[in-house]
Amino acid sequence: MDIETTKLELIHLLLQTENESILKKLKSVFEEEKGDWWDEMSEKEKEEIKTTGLSQADDEDYKASELVMKRFDKWR
Repeated sequence: MDIETTKLELIHLLLQTENESILKKLKSVFEEEKGDWWDEMSEKEKEEIKTTGLSQADDEDYKASELVMKRFDKWR
């Protein structure tokens, strides 16, 4: 069986189910398989982010994590 056929079968099964626990399990599988974007970045990119972040922190140019989390709560 090729990958496209498998995808179509999974889509069909996904659309048919009303079982929320199955949907949660599938979602968790995708989340576990998702790599950390930080690990996929080059050392140059990581260093630039660190440098910029530290500079912003030194200048007190940041938002408290509580405010950020509150703003994005609706998507969690």
